[in-house]
Amino acid sequence: MTVKVRRQRPRRRVFWALVAVLLADLLALSDTLAVMSVDLGSESMKVAIVKPGVPMEIVLNKESRRKTPVIVTLKENERFFGDSAASMAIKNPKATLRYFQHLLGKQADNPHVALYQARFPEHELTFDPQRQTVHFQISRQLQFSPEEVLGMVLNYSRSLAEDFAEQPIKDAVITVPVFFNQAERRAVLQAARMAGLKVLQLINDNTATALSYGVFRRKDINTTAQNIMFYDMGSGSTVCTIVTYQMVKTKEAGMQPQLQIRGVGFDRTLGGLEMELRLREHLAGLFNEQRKGQRAKDVRENPRAMAKLLREANRLKTVLSANADHMAQIEGLMDDVDFKAKVTRVEFEELCADLFERVPGPVQQALQSAEMSLDEIEQVILVGGATRVPKVQEVLLKAVGKEELGKNINADEAAAMGAVYQAAALSKAFKVKPFVVRDAVVYPILVEFTREVEEEPGVHSLKHNKRVLFSRMGPYPQRKVITFNRYSHDFNFHINYGDLGFLGPEDLRVFGSQNLTTVKLKGVGDSFKKYPDYESKGIKAHFNLDESGVLSLDRVESVFETLVEDSPEEESTLTKLGNTISSLFGGGTTPDAKENGTDTVQEEEESPAEGSKDEPGEQVELKEEAEAPVEDGSQPLPPEPKGDAAPEGEKATEKENGDKSEAQKPSEKAEAGPEGIAPAPEGEKKQKPARKQRMVEEIGVELVVLDLPDLPEDKLAQSVQKLQDLTLRDLEKQEREKAANSLEAFIFETQDKLYQPEYQEVSTEEQREEISGKLSAASTWWNGSSPSSPRMLKEKLAELRKLCQGLFFRVEERKKWPERLSALDNLLNHSSMFLKGARLIPEMDQIFTEVEMTTLEKVINETWAWKNATLAEQAKLPATEKPVLLSKDIEAKMMALDREVQYLLNKAKFTKPRPRPKDKNGTRAEPPLNASASDQGEKVILPAGQTEDAEPISEPEKVETGSEPGDTEPLELGGPGAEPEQKEQSTGQKRPLKNDEL
Repeated sequence: MTVKVRRQRPRRRVFWALVAVLLADLLALSDTLAVMSVDLGSESMKVAIVKPGVPMEIVLNKESRRKTPVIVTLKENERFFGDSAASMAIKNPKATLRYFQHLLGKQADNPHVALYQARFPEHELTFDPQRQTVHFQISRQLQFSPEEVLGMVLNYSRSLAEDFAEQPIKDAVITVPVFFNQAERRAVLQAARMAGLKVLQLINDNTATALSYGVFRRKDINTTAQNIMFYDMGSGSTVCTIVTYQMVKTKEAGMQPQLQIRGVGFDRTLGGLEMELRLREHLAGLFNEQRKGQRAKDVRENPRAMAKLLREANRLKTVLSANADHMAQIEGLMDDVDFKAKVTRVEFEELCADLFERVPGPVQQALQSAEMSLDEIEQVILVGGATRVPKVQEVLLKAVGKEELGKNINADEAAAMGAVYQAAALSKAFKVKPFVVRDAVVYPILVEFTREVEEEPGVHSLKHNKRVLFSRMGPYPQRKVITFNRYSHDFNFHINYGDLGFLGPEDLRVFGSQNLTTVKLKGVGDSFKKYPDYESKGIKAHFNLDESGVLSLDRVESVFETLVEDSPEEESTLTKLGNTISSLFGGGTTPDAKENGTDTVQEEEESPAEGSKDEPGEQVELKEEAEAPVEDGSQPLPPEPKGDAAPEGEKATEKENGDKSEAQKPSEKAEAGPEGIAPAPEGEKKQKPARKQRMVEEIGVELVVLDLPDLPEDKLAQSVQKLQDLTLRDLEKQEREKAANSLEAFIFETQDKLYQPEYQEVSTEEQREEISGKLSAASTWWNGSSPSSPRMLKEKLAELRKLCQGLFFRVEERKKWPERLSALDNLLNHSSMFLKGARLIPEMDQIFTEVEMTTLEKVINETWAWKNATLAEQAKLPATEKPVLLSKDIEAKMMALDREVQYLLNKAKFTKPRPRPKDKNGTRAEPPLNASASDQGEKVILPAGQTEDAEPISEPEKVETGSEPGDTEPLELGGPGAEPEQKEQSTGQKRPLKNDEL
């Protein structure tokens, strides 16, 4: 037994350890249930949260606005965000950064970097030789990368969300433009990591808008496909999206609504910012003309003046959207010279004529990518602030040929609401109604590799191959596997973008490098040496395009197979293990697995691959290479367990491969059992014949990033620490300002109170002079010394409060006396009247005992005596001394008296009617409702006209003689606070009731 007990102790420890971990996880989860979304626009951002009891709410910033400018002001000792930073842009334009998202994921030679420098010449951009990117050089000591600046903004957005939600938040969904490539998306993820956010997903802003539209119109979606076009013109760019809404059948939840991105078109530089820059240039020219001949400087050389003009241009653009003309005016634009000029809407439209000509471009791109016509589009919906410009709507309406444009969506907040709905769906803390989202790949991705082929006997040459991994407008997230069958040594392959012919020449230069990664495999030859007797099934590379649209190479494996025979005693267990492993790695193909698995490149090879037009024989060669293992009777490529269903364009390929696998099954069955052998029992049915054993060897991978290298881990850690230090500094500054404000307010308020009559009445001249001197000294110390720490300020405030505590206490007590004493007098009077009325109740109807009434009378007399004595003692004390009549003592006396009165009132409320004797007419009173069964059984129902003798009248005498003085004691045990019902029940079980106890 001792041995058994010792064996159980570790199990108990493990059990309780698991319970403790589970409880800790639940407590941690309860503290961080809220999730947030950030709609990160070029000019402003919108933040939304979901928390228990608050479904999908836009966060208000510190100025109680729903939209916050994406602006950061970086100075030596402080930072400003949002509206505060926007106001600082006029005073310090060099340190105020805006539209920095345009530099994310771009190298120094990108045309957008030069465009940014031309738009905002006040910013100094320095070159980063390690990553070939640029930094903002604020001063000699201050230098920040665009990712770091974005990390500051994301951290600020989280602080706004946490203040609004009143709890910490870490999980977030962030919107990004649909045209962001791999480098730009990774830059946003790095910025979120610097901010300490856990990114649940990077969702395309057009997808988030479409999701918001569908969620609030779920009832309008049916099995008939509805094609909606969203035209989103924001501050920095324009995106046109074609979305199909339809009810589809899902395995998990049955029929559910689905949105599918069918087509996308965009213009990276068409937006409200470019219109404002045109207006700013026009206003600058007008101001220079007004000062012509005065030998004045060009206003364009003054950063502050240009910042003022840009702010006025933004206001002017908004006003001209609703008015035919408006007067632009700036006080003290430059050299204390005011500027005033009239601008008409016609002039504005002429300035932006070439921009309005580009409005239909994204529409045509979206239709081409969706392979649809305008007749198939049911509605065109406007999104984004720049669509409010009348000329934009006019040109767009003409381009789409509709009667009107849809404006039935919140153009500013739709993306934030859709993103926060997705955040709630991805979070484990919330359960939302399913809404299937099928996003689309904008930039195709392919794999390129070179292998040696023998065209003629003895003649070898290198052949370049391309295989499309993720085709344009294909759905994601998605996992795919590519198999290299003719390599037995280490080799390299390349991951690049596919055909980008839909981009113009300027867009291609802005796009950057079209080469993503070079993958160097190490250990392929060693794997073949490790399994010389096994048959190679190829080198399998597993790719993943996740929910954020970011491509990753999960792993590379070398797969081998052989036939082995199992011993009879081991066959049952090993067969189960082998079947499990085989199913995990795709050894067996079932219809369900085929349906749920993601497409392999082998399937995609049936469709034309990249480069097949230039090399006609390449596609056939690839097809034969992929099909070669099938001819040898091997298993088909394994489907990924977590992948999505194949896109519609690949269904035919799936069917062909499904037929191949079906044709393969008879050979597998033949291998499972020789002919002529009777079927074995189910446990041994697949044991005796030889089975396939699969071995998987992990291959070493070295990645060489070609588009834009990510920040090294040490540099990333430095950036994280830099942002944390800045945040701590800001928090310390806020705490210091709060403490200083509290100290300053206390000094001024107390100095003012010293001259008020109520404070002079309870203090002497010496006391007031002492307090006034201490306050003056504290004010001098606070104003004259260097910035003090929050701790010192709090200590000084505590010292002053302690000095004034007696004075404030005496004043507060005197303020409370009239109200408290009046309430006490009212309670005493009502209690006395209640006691007097209780004593007047006849003995036959009395419900209170003598002890209870005596107790109440005692409490009333003691309270009267305490009040009179305390008032007399207080009258003898001077007003400058500590009072003996305290408000808390008055409240305690009132509570004690009220408790006694309430006890008696409750007893009267719950007391039941008592039984009465027979009256003069010969009838008897009804028994009480709580009478016992035996008492009720003694009642005799007499015939009509017959009278009852007088014997039952002796029943009260029986009760009276049967009781003893000690029987009343249990009623006093409960005290005044006990419930009367419980007393009556306990008394009724032990003895008959007295008249004065009913």
